[in-house]
Amino acid sequence: MNKIKNKYILIPAITAVLSLVFLIIVNSTFKESKNKQYTDFLKDTSRSSISTVYVTTSPKIQVKLKDGTIYTTDNPRTDNFKENLLKDGINVSEQTLTNPAEIASIAGFVISLIVLGIMFFKSTKIKSKGMFSATNLDVTAVEDIGFNFANVAGNEEAKDSVQDVVDFLKNPEKYSAYGARMPKGVILYGDPGTGKTLLAKAVAGEANVPFYAVSGSDFVQIYVGVGAGRIRSLFKKARSHGRAVIFIDEIDAIGKKRDNGRGGGSDEKDQTLNALLTEMSGFNETEGIIVIAATNRLDMLDEALLRPGRFDRHIEVTLPDVSAREKILKLHFKNKPIKNIDYSEWARKTTSFSGAKLENLANEAAIIACKDNAVFISNQYLDKAFSIMLAGYEKVDRDYIKEEDRKITAFHEAGHALISLKMLPNDKVSKVTIIPTTKGAGGYTLSIPEDTLYQNKEHLKKKIMVLLGGRAAEEIIFGASNVTTGAYNDLQRSTQIIANMITEYGMGESLGLLTMGKLRESGFTNQEAVFSECKKMISDLYEEVKDILIDGKDSLNAITTLLIDKETIYHEDLIHIIGVKNNNGVA
Repeated sequence: MNKIKNKYILIPAITAVLSLVFLIIVNSTFKESKNKQYTDFLKDTSRSSISTVYVTTSPKIQVKLKDGTIYTTDNPRTDNFKENLLKDGINVSEQTLTNPAEIASIAGFVISLIVLGIMFFKSTKIKSKGMFSATNLDVTAVEDIGFNFANVAGNEEAKDSVQDVVDFLKNPEKYSAYGARMPKGVILYGDPGTGKTLLAKAVAGEANVPFYAVSGSDFVQIYVGVGAGRIRSLFKKARSHGRAVIFIDEIDAIGKKRDNGRGGGSDEKDQTLNALLTEMSGFNETEGIIVIAATNRLDMLDEALLRPGRFDRHIEVTLPDVSAREKILKLHFKNKPIKNIDYSEWARKTTSFSGAKLENLANEAAIIACKDNAVFISNQYLDKAFSIMLAGYEKVDRDYIKEEDRKITAFHEAGHALISLKMLPNDKVSKVTIIPTTKGAGGYTLSIPEDTLYQNKEHLKKKIMVLLGGRAAEEIIFGASNVTTGAYNDLQRSTQIIANMITEYGMGESLGLLTMGKLRESGFTNQEAVFSECKKMISDLYEEVKDILIDGKDSLNAITTLLIDKETIYHEDLIHIIGVKNNNGVA
C-alpha cells in the first residue's frame, strides 16, 4: 500500500516540475518579441495590418498584427490615442497580452501544489492515527481454505477432541436447544512441528467458516493500548461473518502469567491480555465464533486464560506414533514420483520425528532425487535426506583428514556402535560412518530407538553408556592422555540425562523423590550432594563401558577396520561382525 501511495504522490510532483519548466520556456520565448520604432507602428496603422493594441500604464505598448506577429513600441500616452485607434477599426485592450500556454503552465503548477498539500496532510493524519489505531492489524479472513481433516494425517485423538467444535460451528442452534455451552476457546499445546496450526486450519475448513490467523507477536507494541485495540479490531472483524475461527499462534507472547500488579498495571502486554479475556467473556453462545490458540509452553500461560469460560478446552498435540508417522509419510509422498519406498520401515526409523520434520524429510528426498535427475524417489534418496537432517551434509573434500584422525574417529564410532548393540539390542544401529559432516561431526552413529511411552532408570543408564562408548574406546586404544575432544557433545548429553534422573525424575539418593526445581523455588538446595551423586554415577557407568569394550576388543577392532576401509557401514555389516565373533567364541 505504501508503494502505491508513493506512486500517486509522484504524479502531482512531476506535474509541478514540468509546469514550472514549461512556464520558464514560455516566458523566455514570449519576451523575445521585437521592439519597433513608433513610426513603424504608424505605418502599420495606415496599412490596416494591426489587429489589437494592448495599452496599459507601461511606457511600452504591445501590438499584435493580423498575421499573428507581436511587437512592442513606445507608448505615446496622448489623450486621444485610444480613440484614434478605435476610429481606425483597431481593437484596443487595456490588459497586458498573455500567452495561453503561460496561463496553462501557471494553472498546472498551482493545482499540483494544492494536490501535493492535500496528500501530505492526509498522509500525516493517517500516520499519526495509525500509530495509535487498532486497525493497523493486517489480517484478512480466508474464506475457502480447501483444507480439512483428510489433509491432516495422525493426531487422531486431537481430531476427535475437536469434532464437536466443528459440529457447533456448523449448527450452533442445535447446541443452544440443548442448553449446552460450547467451549469459547481451545488451547492446542505440544512440541514444535506437531501440527497445531494444521489442526486449527482443518477445523475451519471442515466447518467451512472464515479463518483468521494471527500471531501473538502481532499484538505486542511499544505503545500502550495498541495491542488491546488490535484485539478488539480482530474480534469485530470475526463477528462481521457471524461464524468464524480465530487462530492465535504463539499465544504465550501475550498470555504469559502476569506479575501481580508490579509496575503499576499499565504494562502493554497486561492490557492486551485483559482485552482478550474481555472479548472472550463477551461472546454470545449463538455467535458461532471459536478462538483456537497454540503454544509450546502451556505452563507459562496466565491462569485467567485457562479457566472455564475462556480457553476451557486443552488439547495436547503429541508427536506422532509409528502408525501415524506412516500415514504422514504416505500423505507427503502422495503426489510425488516414488518407487519401492518401505513406509513401514521409515515409520520405525523416524522415531521422535514431528509432522513438520517428516514433511521436511520427504521434501529433502525429492530435492536430492531431482538434483540427480532420477525418475523416481527411492529409498536411497530417503536415506540421504535422513542423514542430512540428523547429521548434516557429508563433506566432499576429505583429503585434508590425516590417517591418524580417521583411525581415532573410526574407533570412537565403533565404540558407540558396539555398546549400543550390547546394551540396547532393540535400538537398531542403522548406520555408522566416519565421513565428516557440515554440522561439525567427524563421524556419527545412527540408531533407531524403540518406540516407548516411558523410559525407566535402567534404560536411561544404558543410553548414557552408549554415549560414553566413543570416549571409552579412545581411552582403551590410545591411552587416557590421548583422548580427544570428539566426545564433547556425548558428554553434554550424558550429563543432561544424569542431572534429570537425579534432580527431576526421582531416580537418585541425594534428593530421593524431591525435585530440584521446586526445592529452589522454596529456597532449599542440596547441590553438593547432587553433584557428588552425578559424578559417581557417570564414573561407575564409564568403568562398566570400558569393561565391556575390553571384553569385546576383537569386535571393536573388526568394526574399526571395516569402517576405515568402507567409511560407512550398515546394520547388516555390524550383525555379521558380531555373529562371526560370537561363533568363534571370542566376544
